[in-house]
Amino acid sequence: MAGQTDTILAAIFSLIEDGALNPGDLIDEQALMAAHGVSRTPFREALIRLETAGLITRTPRKGAEVFRPTLDQFLAILELHASLEGLAAGLAARRHSAAAALEIEAATAACEAHARDHGNAAPDAYYQLNMRFHETIARAAGNAFLLDDLKTQARKLMAYYRARYGYRGAIAASARDHREIAGLILARDAEAAAAAMRRHVQFDGTTARDLLAALQT
Repeated sequence: MAGQTDTILAAIFSLIEDGALNPGDLIDEQALMAAHGVSRTPFREALIRLETAGLITRTPRKGAEVFRPTLDQFLAILELHASLEGLAAGLAARRHSAAAALEIEAATAACEAHARDHGNAAPDAYYQLNMRFHETIARAAGNAFLLDDLKTQARKLMAYYRARYGYRGAIAASARDHREIAGLILARDAEAAAAAMRRHVQFDGTTARDLLAALQT
């Protein structure tokens, strides 16, 4: 049963990360159970775990839907996420191995290449490269618990970060930030790397309101 629960969790995580499930979307329980050959009991266990993590909400007669934050909730999650990302960057600066340094450089270069070759186009493709950049740094931090916490909070914000890259100039700005952050990490400047990462993942209040409105329409 644990295997079936993990299968559903992985499937829902993938749908959120790929943008197939956005905040407020209902989860099609029957379709997922049929697609993955999972019975109702492990599916419900998966929903309980998702609800405990704050990734879904469940209401009687409506079902489960992807968590959609209010503005206050969004800003609170963003504050926590920025702190975690900053911590990861600082730890990565102190702890990264030679292999991790190569991975960070490769992820950074991929973001730069996309910005150079595509400009403002293909924001969804850029977002996948952005996820790889952040995950590479989180892994270089060498703390599995931090990595899990980062993934949980990031999944609550992914739709909004993805939407942000639809703004003109956002991809180029992100790629420049990535190069700055990577340079500080590879130079082992932990304090500066952490600060740069926190700035990178934050939104101002106006942008936060715009993104929340865009995802609700």
